[in-house]
Amino acid sequence: MKQLMTGDEAIARGAYEAGVRHASAYPGTPSTEILENLATYEEIYAEWAPNEKVAMESAIGAAIAGARSMVSMKHVGVNVAADPLFTWAYMGVNAGNVLISADDPGMFSSQNEQDNRNYAKSAKLAMFEPSDSQECIDMVKAAYELSESYDTPVMIRMTTRVCHSKSIVETGERVEAPVKTWENNPAKYVCLPAISRKLRVKLQARMEKLAEYSEISPFNRVEMNDTKIGVIASGICYYYAKEVFEEKASYLKLGFTNPMPAGLVKDFCDKMDVVYILEENDPYIEEFVKRQGVTCELHGKDIFPYTLEMTPDVIRKSVYGEALKSIDFDKNKLINRAPTFCAGCPHRGLFYRLGKRKDIMVSGDIGCYTLAAGKPYSALNSTICMGASLSVAHGAQKVMNLSASGKRVVGVLGDSTFFHTGINSLMNTVYNQSNTVNIILDNRITGMTGHQDNPGTGFTAKGTPAPILNIEEIVRAIGIKHVKVINPNNLKEVDEALDECLALDEPSVIITRWPCVLKQFSQADKTEFENLFKTKNQVEEEKCIGCKACLKTGCPAMSYDAAAKKVRINQASCVGCDVCAQVCPKDAIVKVD
Repeated sequence: MKQLMTGDEAIARGAYEAGVRHASAYPGTPSTEILENLATYEEIYAEWAPNEKVAMESAIGAAIAGARSMVSMKHVGVNVAADPLFTWAYMGVNAGNVLISADDPGMFSSQNEQDNRNYAKSAKLAMFEPSDSQECIDMVKAAYELSESYDTPVMIRMTTRVCHSKSIVETGERVEAPVKTWENNPAKYVCLPAISRKLRVKLQARMEKLAEYSEISPFNRVEMNDTKIGVIASGICYYYAKEVFEEKASYLKLGFTNPMPAGLVKDFCDKMDVVYILEENDPYIEEFVKRQGVTCELHGKDIFPYTLEMTPDVIRKSVYGEALKSIDFDKNKLINRAPTFCAGCPHRGLFYRLGKRKDIMVSGDIGCYTLAAGKPYSALNSTICMGASLSVAHGAQKVMNLSASGKRVVGVLGDSTFFHTGINSLMNTVYNQSNTVNIILDNRITGMTGHQDNPGTGFTAKGTPAPILNIEEIVRAIGIKHVKVINPNNLKEVDEALDECLALDEPSVIITRWPCVLKQFSQADKTEFENLFKTKNQVEEEKCIGCKACLKTGCPAMSYDAAAKKVRINQASCVGCDVCAQVCPKDAIVKVD
C-alpha cells in the first residue's frame, strides 16, 4: 500500500521488510526517529545503547551471530563508533549489517558539519545515498542483499532534509531472513595483526568487485536530455537540481556512491559541454570525477558553496547569479528571539546561579543545557562533544592551578551524556587527582533529542521496565568522596552545594535531580517528586515594583507589561518551579493552585 513517510520512518520500514531482527542506536538529530520507529515493530529487537560505539558493537555482535542488524546515529556519532567500524569492515559479515549515518548540512542541530561519505571511503564500506523516502526503503533492502552477497557492512548516508521530509512510498511485506548458523571462525573474526594483514587484502579485492557492481547498480542512472548541460548529483541535491534545471539538463543520478562508477561518470561527462557537480559539504564526488580525466567543462566547489545546504536558491545564485523573486524587507527590524529553557526547566535555577559567579570557568556539554551559554545566563565557556565537559574541565583546572588566576573550573553535563562518555571523563578526573566540581544534571530523560530513554530512566526503547542505574552510587564507585544531590529549583541548595564543593581541594560531584518538565512522568517520578508541579506561580500586582529581577531567570512564562510596569506570568506555561519567586526582592510572586 502507499503511505506518506519521512525518510527516517522509511528507513525503519525498509529494515522491517528486509527481515532485520536487531537494531541499536543512540539518539541524535536527525537520526533519532529511525530507532523510535523500529521499536514499534514486534519482530525487531530495538535498543537504546549508552553511546554510538556500544550501539555499533551490539549490531556487530548480532550480525556475527547470524541475524540481520541495523545501527543508526547522527554524523558526529560515527566519530564515536569509528573504532569498531573500521575493523568490522575488514572482518565482513555473517548476516547483513547496515549503518545509518544521518549527516546535518547547515548544522541545524549539530556542533559541526562533517561529511561522513569520507568515512565510507576511508573505512572501505559500500555506501548508498537515498534522495527520498521510497529510495530509503529500496536502498535498505538492497543494502542487506549487498551486505551478504559481498561480505561487507554497508553504510547509508542520509541528510537532515531526507531524514525529515515526507514523500509517498510503496510498502511491501516483510521477508523473513532466517538466522544464520554461527560457526567459530577466528581467521575472520579475531583481528590479530597476522589475521588482519590477510583480511586487508580481501578487503581490497571486495572493493574492486563492488566497483564493478557500481557500474550496473540500478541506483546509479543517467537521465539524458540536452547535452549542453549535465548535472551529477546524489541525495537531496538531485531534486534541488531538477527544480532549477528541469528538462534543460541531463542528469547522472548517483545512489550507490562508494565505490563510485568510474566508467559511468566518464561516459556521461564526455557527452556534455558543461557538467555541474552538486553535493553538500565536501567535494567527494567532484574529486572522483576530476580523477577520471573528463574532457568537458566542469564546475563544483569553484562556484558552489562548501557549507550549508545546496538548496535551489543556492544553485540559481551560483549558476545564474540571481535567485527567484521574493518579498524583501529590512531584516534589521526583526526582533531576535534567543532560544531558552522551557518554563519549569530544572536547568534554569542552576545556571542562573552559576552565571552570577565570575570566579569560575564552566565547561559545558551537548544537551539542552548548552543554551546556558547565551543570555540571560552567560554561564557556559566551552562545549565540544558528548562527555567532553568533565575532561576539558580537568585539563583546564590543571593549568588554572599553575596560574596566578586561581580560577576554579566546573564541568556540567546531563544524565544521558554522563552514561554516554562522561563516566570515562570522571574516571580520568579521579585518577589524575584534579579538583574540579563536576555537575550532573539528572532530569531523568534524554531531553534534547525528544525524550528517549537511557540507563537512568527505568525503561527500554520498547517501553519495558528496566533497572535504573544510580548515578550517585556510580560516581562513588569511581572514587568521588564528596557527592551532593540537590533540587536545582531550590536556589539556596544550589548556592550551598557550589560553595561547599568549590572549597574542596579534590574532585566533587553535584547531582541536580529533578525531571524534565516536558517528560511523561512515570509512577516512580510521581512518588519520588511528591509535589511535582501541583501549583503555579502568579504575581501580586500591588507588591510588584517592576524591577524585572525575575525576568533575568529567563523563563518564557514571564513577560513585562510596559504600560502597567508590572511582570505577568502566563498561567498556561507556568509549572510552579518557584525559581522566580526566590529571586523577587519584594515577595511579589506567590503560589496558586
